Amino acid sequence: MSMLAALAQAYDRLPDAPPFGYSAEKIGFCVVLNADGSVADVVDLRDTDKKRSAKIVMVPQAKKRTVGIDPNVLWDKTAYVLGVTGGTGKRTAEEHARFRDQHLEWLAGSDDEGLTALARFLESWTPDRFVAPLWPEEMRDQNVVFRLVSGFEFLHERPAAKALWARIAAEGASEPQICLLTGASGPVARLHPSIKGVWGAQSSGASLVSFNLDAFTSYNHEQGDNAPVSEAAAFAYTTALNRFLSDPKHRLQIGDASTVFWADCADMDTAAEAEDIFAAMFGRDTTNDDGVNTAKVREQLVQIREGRRLAEIMPKLDEGVRFFVLGLAPNAARLSVRFWWEGSFGTLAANYQRFIDDTALDPAPRTGWPPLWRYLIELAVQGKRENVPPLIAGEWMRAILSGTRYPLTLLSATLMRIRADGEVNALRAAILKSVLIRNLSWEVPVALDSANTNRGYVLGRLFAVYEEVQRAALGGSVNATIKDKFYGAASASPQKVFRTLDSGAQNHFSKLRKLSPGRAVNLEKLIGSITELMDPGADPIPATLSSAEQALFGIGYYHQRSDFFRKHDDKSPEVTE
Repeated sequence: MSMLAALAQAYDRLPDAPPFGYSAEKIGFCVVLNADGSVADVVDLRDTDKKRSAKIVMVPQAKKRTVGIDPNVLWDKTAYVLGVTGGTGKRTAEEHARFRDQHLEWLAGSDDEGLTALARFLESWTPDRFVAPLWPEEMRDQNVVFRLVSGFEFLHERPAAKALWARIAAEGASEPQICLLTGASGPVARLHPSIKGVWGAQSSGASLVSFNLDAFTSYNHEQGDNAPVSEAAAFAYTTALNRFLSDPKHRLQIGDASTVFWADCADMDTAAEAEDIFAAMFGRDTTNDDGVNTAKVREQLVQIREGRRLAEIMPKLDEGVRFFVLGLAPNAARLSVRFWWEGSFGTLAANYQRFIDDTALDPAPRTGWPPLWRYLIELAVQGKRENVPPLIAGEWMRAILSGTRYPLTLLSATLMRIRADGEVNALRAAILKSVLIRNLSWEVPVALDSANTNRGYVLGRLFAVYEEVQRAALGGSVNATIKDKFYGAASASPQKVFRTLDSGAQNHFSKLRKLSPGRAVNLEKLIGSITELMDPGADPIPATLSSAEQALFGIGYYHQRSDFFRKHDDKSPEVTE
């Protein structure tokens, strides 16, 4: 199933989906009219909280405006409806004139009391009447609707208004064609509705499908005729996508990709359960939520991470749920698809378990293994989400979902961040390990492997021991450790550094033998056992290490350094974190 077809199908399963031709918009104020068109009151529809959020109201579908002037039907922002704005308003007079003239044309001959009142209001209204206290200043640039003083429904909800909107929508319909999404015949959407809520895209919305250059025109087909999608199907897929983007239960942020997901299942409760588990897998933190439902999701996620088959713990989700994941990122005035995946939830869970196996490491982070976004933070400059490399996030997510190879840029980006700040933590080591296993099929140890002879791993361990010798001899008085000074060079060009490190370690040993003779002997024996693993037939300290060997250098360093912070039965307690 194509991405757009899946979204159009998801529209049919939305519990409170707007009917065709309508959209949910933020409405700030309602102008209450008397039957003669005079204003009886102006009602603030916004919430009373600090944010003063506008009310979501179902209105005739918003027009897609770029540079042109095109009024919405029976509602709009104050620049169109009243001719007032909070900005410079270079086109405000023209916008209001278009709204007034267009509506007077549409409403001519109507015998509905509400529509007649609106026509009388527009005939008599002038922007200079927008003065307090009836017209509040905070009303400027808010969306406005109307209602009669004698009724409780908005004007656009009256039967006559709905009939008017249906007639207006039908006037601009094109010749029917076969829709690429549904296979049914219907008028083709010339312009597809805008998608709102994608992080980094225009707040007014951006296009997922558009044709607006001569290069996109073929066989005299213009705009939407190049790929005929019916107006009903275009409305369905954009409505579903906008709903998912605005709903935290269906949305995650993976790097720069605004990620939406949904399940297709006959049982809505089962579908919701699958969506909750997916959110916990990749983004939603469940550690601080004590809700009953969240506790259940947390328990299920633990069992999945432990490697139990989904068919054993949640048989309903294994084969009976079809799952969809879509990642969107901004691209000028359009949206680009970072990744798109569909398949059974059982396949998704199996691929996620493979990702967990790839990143398994001992010791694990103190707070447990986190969701994917926390890994991505380790690749960002200054640890800021906005600095996550954009393409890596989408490519890595796609590889995890589909069970394919990880992007090699993931390896180089992690090594670059380690060289930049010298931090080798559990998450970064796990990323390095996962790429070596998934892409190169290397056998990488989960915990400290004292018999591993890979030269990158051995040198990483040796570097950690040299650092421990310095720490043991000098304590916390060192301003910059050998890791701060030499890690980047030691992992890439070890021959230039390790002889210097060995010379410095001998100086530190002379002091350590006086402070703690037993500790000095143990560290000397450890250095000896590590150097014995080096290849005697070649230079034990190579001139350079490949990227894969640099990754093993980091893993070996992490394993050995972590071992120093553990308590062992055969030693006196060491420093613990």
